[in-house]
Amino acid sequence: MTEVKIKILTTAIALSFLPAVSWAQVDTSDWKCELCPFEQGYDAEYEAGALYVSDSAARFGNATGLDEEGGKLALDGEGRYASEGFQASWTATDLALDAREFEVEAGRQGRYGLYLGYNELPYRQFDTTETIFTAEGNDFLRLPPGWVAAGSTAGFTELANSLYPLDIGSDRQNVMLGGHFLMSAGFKFFADFRQENRDGVQITSGSGFTQSSMLPRMIDYQTDTIDLGLRYASGPLSLSLAWYGSFFDNKAGSLTWENPFFDNPATSGFDPYRMALEPDNDFQQLTLTGSYRFQTWNSVLGFTAANGTGKQNEPLLPYTINPNLAAGALPVANLDGKVDTSNYSVTLTSRPIRKGRIILGYRFDERDNQTAQATWTRVIVDTFVSADPETNTPYSFERTRMHVSGEYELFDQLRLSAGYERRELDRDFQEVAEQTEDNGWGRARWRPANWLDISIKGGAAKREIDRYDENIAASFGQNPLLRKYNLAYRYREYGELTVSTSPANLPISATISAMFADDSYTQSQMGLNQAETSHISADVSWAVSENTTAYVLVGGETIDADQSGSESFGTPDWSAFHSDSFSHYGGGLEWRNIGENTDIVLDYTHTDGETGIRVYRTGVSPSDFPDIDSDFDSLRLKLRYQKSDRLDIDLNLRYESFETNDWALAGVAPDTIPTVLTLGADPYDYSVWVVGVGFRYLIGARDISFPE
Repeated sequence: MTEVKIKILTTAIALSFLPAVSWAQVDTSDWKCELCPFEQGYDAEYEAGALYVSDSAARFGNATGLDEEGGKLALDGEGRYASEGFQASWTATDLALDAREFEVEAGRQGRYGLYLGYNELPYRQFDTTETIFTAEGNDFLRLPPGWVAAGSTAGFTELANSLYPLDIGSDRQNVMLGGHFLMSAGFKFFADFRQENRDGVQITSGSGFTQSSMLPRMIDYQTDTIDLGLRYASGPLSLSLAWYGSFFDNKAGSLTWENPFFDNPATSGFDPYRMALEPDNDFQQLTLTGSYRFQTWNSVLGFTAANGTGKQNEPLLPYTINPNLAAGALPVANLDGKVDTSNYSVTLTSRPIRKGRIILGYRFDERDNQTAQATWTRVIVDTFVSADPETNTPYSFERTRMHVSGEYELFDQLRLSAGYERRELDRDFQEVAEQTEDNGWGRARWRPANWLDISIKGGAAKREIDRYDENIAASFGQNPLLRKYNLAYRYREYGELTVSTSPANLPISATISAMFADDSYTQSQMGLNQAETSHISADVSWAVSENTTAYVLVGGETIDADQSGSESFGTPDWSAFHSDSFSHYGGGLEWRNIGENTDIVLDYTHTDGETGIRVYRTGVSPSDFPDIDSDFDSLRLKLRYQKSDRLDIDLNLRYESFETNDWALAGVAPDTIPTVLTLGADPYDYSVWVVGVGFRYLIGARDISFPE
């Protein structure tokens, strides 16, 4: 992948800079192209500069590539070329960072188009983690030499000497190639290819019977997707026939690790465990979509029909790698997994009267799991053979959705709309086989004046179930009184209100929005009983002057939920109340043409959140979990100085602070939990400044928008 990355970046630099050399000396002011959306010739912007990051912070580098302290280069640009109907454009962003992106598009209007793209997306999770395991390839984790196994982390005498830092995160590289070709009048062929590679380190858990370890798992994935088809359009009719394929390749189909614990002092504790990982698989689908516009009632009929098949047929691992266990042979060597999918939908949009519109829709989705069933011998974490055989469950479902909605303009200032939706869901091998949900809503939009717009919406939804099969629940080892929230009866009420104003005689516009939703699970004795969500926000924009604008925003959200359970596997004997609250505020200013050649842009955002959990037990005073808190601040300042008609100088300042208080991570060292060896990740707590300077050079006309 490194060679591919180097070749693409080399091509990007060549494509972006070579035209500049040839066209920079040419006067293109008199060159015209009637078919082009911009003047014939070459226009481009190149920006080069440097950044300095004050501190290393993993989360700050998420999707930015700025996770390490120090200086970095900044290379960006965009350009375009047109000549006698031919058009080409390129865009380059952050070429010197791990979040780089480059794209080239070219084509001749009305005939063909091509594009080539490449981007990288870094994901950074923790840089405070450490481990004792050493990776050998992608599928084996070895203990350090001289490791002394023990029954708990307190007995790991070599732990302190064996730990070494290991960051948790990954990188994604995407290569994209595609285009379209107009074969003849009305027919258009298109093809798109994308290859995604992902590599890095994830956290996974590896369990023994009474102990477990948090493992640094090496990942190396590749996914190829292809989308190609033919479109036809003529008059009121349009059709598209397409084939889609997705092919996933995991370079490591399993993970083996040496066990740092022992359950029995007579054993060494070095016997390895093994788990299966994501298998190679593929999915292919054929789709036909279309629409037809009728002159009657100004109606449009659209439809989609798609059939696909997903397959997985990788060789299965043996029951165990423990030579002391006699688990027998597998019933089959390969799963031969197969899932067929079907998706059909039709939508009719019509305006039978000038002031009214109606929408009718129907959708059917089916997942048909045709994987054969077999009886398997259960082996518990490579430790012992269970006497309970188990059969694999090929889950399937059928889902339908029918909806109707309409809108009517009662007066010039008042529009009324309403809708109804019904969902039906049939499942196999789950506690609830049949489930229906009815949802009805109404909305009114009132504009009493040109500067005031008020919209209010309200509705209710009821989810019914045929019955909750307690026998299936018991087969999963569940309390028969428990109801899973996604399978339980639920009644929901919700509402929304939005008020927008923009007075004609004032340079101010404002929007206030609020919503609430109340979910009740009145037929659940255990599980989720109730959940309430509310949200309110407001933003104000102010055109201070012709060259200056400002904005302010503020908002908050609360989510409350309560659930009940049982410690004795019987009737409910405890309940818990969860309360989540979030708030945010911020503002910004854009001041252009200060002293005729300077622009300033300033943005600031603050967000904080708090989660509280209170537990009530029968006969015991209420107790609270420690609160989970977070505070986030972000400041961006950009100053642009126009040195000349061709040269701009940018000064950038960015500040970000994120602090969390998470009891699940705070103070949890690798050996804090006696039966769990962790990686010792700390809660996020960082403050980072980024200072940058860039020089932007323009070739061609200033302030001409690039074509879409």
